[in-house]
Amino acid sequence: MKARYNYRIYPKSSQPNPLAKAVFSSRAVWNDALWLYKNAALNNLDRPKNISSMVITQAKKTESRKWLSEVSSVVLQQSLRDLQTAWSNYFTSVKGERKGKKISKPKFKKKSSRQAIRFTTNAFSVHSCSVKLAKIGHVKVVFSRPLPSTPSSVTIVKDTTARYFASFVVEVPEQIPPQTNASCGGIWDLPILPFSVMEKR
Repeated sequence: MKARYNYRIYPKSSQPNPLAKAVFSSRAVWNDALWLYKNAALNNLDRPKNISSMVITQAKKTESRKWLSEVSSVVLQQSLRDLQTAWSNYFTSVKGERKGKKISKPKFKKKSSRQAIRFTTNAFSVHSCSVKLAKIGHVKVVFSRPLPSTPSSVTIVKDTTARYFASFVVEVPEQIPPQTNASCGGIWDLPILPFSVMEKR
């Protein structure tokens, strides 16, 4: 099964700027795609099928979004996939096709909220004291415990106090609770007393 292993990271003095640029670009792709989704829903249109081309590939060629080319395309694609998943989950929840509590509609991301970007296997690598991120370089990691397996992705998080963390997704063995013969509750769990003791009660 999958689990998350979280560690504190310490970017070099030259790295907060490219990290911020990646976060900004990821947020822009999310918000651009969400606007297209909401506009289509408002006008009773089908969800755009070429959304990746519209908000990433074609957007890079425009003057207002050319800076998207300066960050890893993996970060942009992951942001779009996250939105697509959130949008689909919302509609399946509204239709009653999803178990659990109702899911709210995806919202536009704000600069002031918690920031996060995700890298998949082809855009990062783990080293003894660092994680190498595409177009950012090696970032120092404090590994408080070893990773149990090779991670499939890493999410870089910047919290509201400007601290950075790396959250790795790894495979871990499924924990199966040990089987016991003990039962829970009920009269049959009471100790069996001799008749002589019971008569004195």
